[in-house]
Amino acid sequence: MNAVWVVDDDQSIRWVLEKALGREGFDVRAFSSARECMRALDADEPAVLVSDIRMPGESGIELLQAVKSGHPDMPVIIMTAFSDLESAVSAFQGGAFEYLPKPFDLPKAVELIRRAVQETHRDQGSGEAVEPGVDILGQAPAMQEVFRAIGRLSQSNVTVLITGESGTGKELVARALHRHSPRADRVFVALNTAAIPRDLLESELFGHERGAFTGAQQMRRGRFEQAEGGTLFLDEIGDMPAELQTRLLRVLSDGHFYRVGGHQPMKANVRVIAATHQNLEERVRQGLFREDLFHRLNVIRLRLPALRERSEDISLLVRHFLAQSARELGGEPKRASDEAMRVMSAFAWPGNVRQLENVCRWLTVMSPAQVIDVKDLPPEVREPPAQGLLSAESLTVDSSGSPLARASDTGELTPSHGEVFGFTLPQASHGAAPAPRVGGAAGDALVLNSPAPPIEPAVSLWLQQLEREVSSRLLAQSPEQRLNGQSELMDALAREFEGTIIRTALRHTRGRRIDAALRLGIGRNTITRKIQELRLEDDPELG
Repeated sequence: MNAVWVVDDDQSIRWVLEKALGREGFDVRAFSSARECMRALDADEPAVLVSDIRMPGESGIELLQAVKSGHPDMPVIIMTAFSDLESAVSAFQGGAFEYLPKPFDLPKAVELIRRAVQETHRDQGSGEAVEPGVDILGQAPAMQEVFRAIGRLSQSNVTVLITGESGTGKELVARALHRHSPRADRVFVALNTAAIPRDLLESELFGHERGAFTGAQQMRRGRFEQAEGGTLFLDEIGDMPAELQTRLLRVLSDGHFYRVGGHQPMKANVRVIAATHQNLEERVRQGLFREDLFHRLNVIRLRLPALRERSEDISLLVRHFLAQSARELGGEPKRASDEAMRVMSAFAWPGNVRQLENVCRWLTVMSPAQVIDVKDLPPEVREPPAQGLLSAESLTVDSSGSPLARASDTGELTPSHGEVFGFTLPQASHGAAPAPRVGGAAGDALVLNSPAPPIEPAVSLWLQQLEREVSSRLLAQSPEQRLNGQSELMDALAREFEGTIIRTALRHTRGRRIDAALRLGIGRNTITRKIQELRLEDDPELG
């Protein structure tokens, strides 16, 4: 069945769509009013209904409601020359397949209608079910190794260091280690050390006594006390300040700590699981992380693979996240077509599993059909990258800006060709003829599309690296940081930026502060204050 019904009080719109759809082999029937269409629905029904929203008599929204009550599976496309928020929301809340504002591109409108017809012919029940409630999924060999390690550690209280790129699921693995440990009946406490300002982190970890500092009106228990008998997960441990590394080392060594301002030693019965996306061995060599603390944490190391290293798991994860999003939103789970799944499996996923989950949530809300096609995917996933802007031999850098190794040697992600850390460059036009647009508010004539924008020149390499770092940290943020204003990202990046500039200048001047200040164009007092604020005097390379 390929019947398409068009409802519009504008005769020119009905005529244009009827001719265009007829040339594509569709059986088209046109109506001038919603009431006329409703009467016809008593005897017959189309594969797809296309209706204007504002017409004399019953509106397109009322027609949509009538169709959905009697024919809930029929795709309905709502079109209007009055594109406003209320109309769009009403259409989608009423169950519209898609909202088509006028004037529209005729070929695109025909393609949309073709997709809606195909939707009625597809088997909605295909796809493998994924067990709800499962946190960690993976059939790839690398993930099976992680599962085996969790199993082997199930009867142990040993300290574990989890490494892997941002978004690979380090906290999920930490929770699994706790859930399958002898401490499973006790509390699991998580703390992202990079999200807490350094002057508050000590109190957050170890607590404080009343009056220990300005604003300490009462005693507060820190995370070590809160996790007593259970597990404490310290995320982004590589960003911990040097003075707190010393205090953490003492707790791991003898199990004792002091609250801030306290004189009574506290005993800690806590299993510590730490995680980082950074190369701790490299940070030890740079003097940014204590070697003895590294060895204390690195008793058992679990490396989580990046999603691009286990692309065979993407289809499984997509089904899981689509089903999970559907349960949260109270709808039927959508599924990806074979072609859409192929495109997603080929994508590099710089944000790893977290990015894939966010894309699936976006698709659950924004994809018009139950079956997700390539056209429904976000532009950064579906568009083929341009060639020649960046090579796979780009250098990776640490937080101080020092080059570490080539990306091809370390497995670190480099941007795809044509992608500049989070956005895709527009594609060049190759002289294709613009598509006609029809259906303006006043029945205007055909209007040509404007030409494609020119390709912008690539930004300099250091800005690309900075944008990549910002993008990576944004993707790594927790929902609380994103929604509740708990992020300290701007402050942290600004401190690292200033620290990198001043540290580099001091290296060039062999530690001569006045010379470094002159070369940077700042005052002597300014550089002295910055060195103190940024704790650069603790840097062994500048001693």
